[in-house]
Amino acid sequence: MKYRSVFDIIGPVMIGPSSSHTAGAARIGRVARSLFGREPKWAIISLYGSFAKTYKGHGTDVAVIGGLLDFDTFDERIKTSLDIANEAGMKITFLEEDAITDHPNTARVLIGDDQGELELVGISIGGGKIEITELNGFELKLSGNHPAILVVHNDRYGAIAGVANVLAKYAINIGHMEVARKEKGQQALMTIEVDQNIDQEVLDELGKLPNILKVTKIVD
Repeated sequence: MKYRSVFDIIGPVMIGPSSSHTAGAARIGRVARSLFGREPKWAIISLYGSFAKTYKGHGTDVAVIGGLLDFDTFDERIKTSLDIANEAGMKITFLEEDAITDHPNTARVLIGDDQGELELVGISIGGGKIEITELNGFELKLSGNHPAILVVHNDRYGAIAGVANVLAKYAINIGHMEVARKEKGQQALMTIEVDQNIDQEVLDELGKLPNILKVTKIVD
């Protein structure tokens, strides 16, 4: 394995005890919170593999909920996140799953309120790093390490080119981009990781393009 910096080896500044089971779990929860755009009223967390076996001892439970409360990996409030969520009226359910997944540290996060729901699957790959592999039924690969734009759109000719042209107009460099669709000609999801944070002006312009249904950003 190649490391780009010493921080890839040491891991992030975090509440312990584990960079994979605690910091990674917190980041998965926080990405879900960022995409949902608000604090959820309820959460169902399904844990697989090593997560399911050790989540209480390694603090995976408090970490995921801390992320849903928008706490960073080093926030001391993670330790009491279950109490904080309970005081806020958030209903929480943890499920220990027996199914075998591609990665041992896998969590499926389903959150919602009276306005809507969001479901994602995240894996903690070590050192506090994560990958989001599924979002609302779309397969994707999102690292969570860079600012990103997620664009839900109709699977039509020109939709991708239109988004790329807007980003070029604002001199936004694309680091990684992929498109997933459930069925040909139906809805699709563009996942675009970029090199800088995105202003609301850019998101508004993207949202006005033909066949664009929803535009969401994740801030690094």
